[in-house]
Amino acid sequence: VLLLLPGRANQGFARIYWAMMCRLIGLRVRLIGQPLQRHVDGRPVVYVSNHSSWLDILVLGGQLDARFIAKGEVAGWPLVGTIARLGRTVYVRRTRTSTGRERDEMRARLAGGDNLILFPEGTTSDGSRVLPFRSAFLSIAELPTTPAGLPPIVQPVSVVYDRLGNLPTGRASRPLFAWYGDMDIGSHFWRLAQHRGLRVTVLLHAPLDPTSFPNRKALAQATWKAVADGAATLRQNRPVAPPAD
Repeated sequence: VLLLLPGRANQGFARIYWAMMCRLIGLRVRLIGQPLQRHVDGRPVVYVSNHSSWLDILVLGGQLDARFIAKGEVAGWPLVGTIARLGRTVYVRRTRTSTGRERDEMRARLAGGDNLILFPEGTTSDGSRVLPFRSAFLSIAELPTTPAGLPPIVQPVSVVYDRLGNLPTGRASRPLFAWYGDMDIGSHFWRLAQHRGLRVTVLLHAPLDPTSFPNRKALAQATWKAVADGAATLRQNRPVAPPAD
């Protein structure tokens, strides 16, 4: 019904659903910094984040007014796929025949006022480091989104699961949150559900304007550095101040 209704009711439901799932799991979300909803010149935002777990979907989906860019397999996941549809997720098949269509869909979403969430590592990590960002994923930051042909603004985001049993996580306990390799989501969820006092910190960095960089590789490197440095600080349980604009 929500998919058929006009307006943004379906998107609002998806955000509430992700936030409630975090509560049900017992995962407390600490947000540092402010998400940029819209640039002063009207440009949409692409949030660029590290990626270590399926939990990232729940955490970021409940905090950011944005749509995910996800691999095509997510569409077939039980329940998650349905909620992703409600959240107007853009699915990427990563085949040459679909690249043009997906690029056009992302351009249309941005031009229509949607913000997007991107995981440019291309896979999930074990949570102990941020993998290099693939510059090809940042091609979305080159898409014209305004009548003047300006690209979207990029806001780097660091996500770190930093509390387990209300105590700081370390190298031994942090992989409990990570979901990578051939892990199945059911058993991973069950292991996580047996613990209490879970917390994740989402650090929003100062936005980056793609027009300030000579090429896509330079933008990818600058974005990766912001995300990786922020994640390293959070993993070391050092205090983090909200970034300056």
